[in-house]
Amino acid sequence: MSTTTPVPATTSNGTALPVVALPQGELLTVNANDMPLIVDSLGPGVHFKPLRLDLELGEWVVLATFAPGVELPLHYHTGAVDAYTLSGSWHYVEYPKQVQTAGSYLYEPGASVHTFKVPEDNTEDTVVWFRVCGANINFNPDGTFHSILDAALIAHLTNVLGEAQGHGKVNYIGGGAADFTADA
Repeated sequence: MSTTTPVPATTSNGTALPVVALPQGELLTVNANDMPLIVDSLGPGVHFKPLRLDLELGEWVVLATFAPGVELPLHYHTGAVDAYTLSGSWHYVEYPKQVQTAGSYLYEPGASVHTFKVPEDNTEDTVVWFRVCGANINFNPDGTFHSILDAALIAHLTNVLGEAQGHGKVNYIGGGAADFTADA
């Protein structure tokens, strides 16, 4: 396995800085306009584009698209979530008066519980950028366990559905890779 060794940082003219940094030969960037939409990923009308999936940190960043009328299961967040709505509208069933519309930014602290809902009368798809730390623990209406949604499942769905939908290998930014620091 190749590893990146920290080195002293320098300015563009080579002057040393008093910090050690990870060298980076290029920017880690993807363009969502060039990425395929993984359709019906968690059910009908739930689509996404994976932007960054870090399985080790348990962080995932996706551009999610929801059809009118989509409702996700009640879920508990193990970590914080940032959500920025680009189009359409949505709300949490538990907070019906706090509708998120284009331009809305929402921060959710870890341990929050809610049910995501897109109104059936939306005239367009709802598109939301999500950065999720940790997992969503999903529950059935009777409070029993339903499923876990995390970076590992998103990566799995990207691979399996990307191939099945004819997209081949989907390019996204990954995370680190656990390994030994020296040969045993």
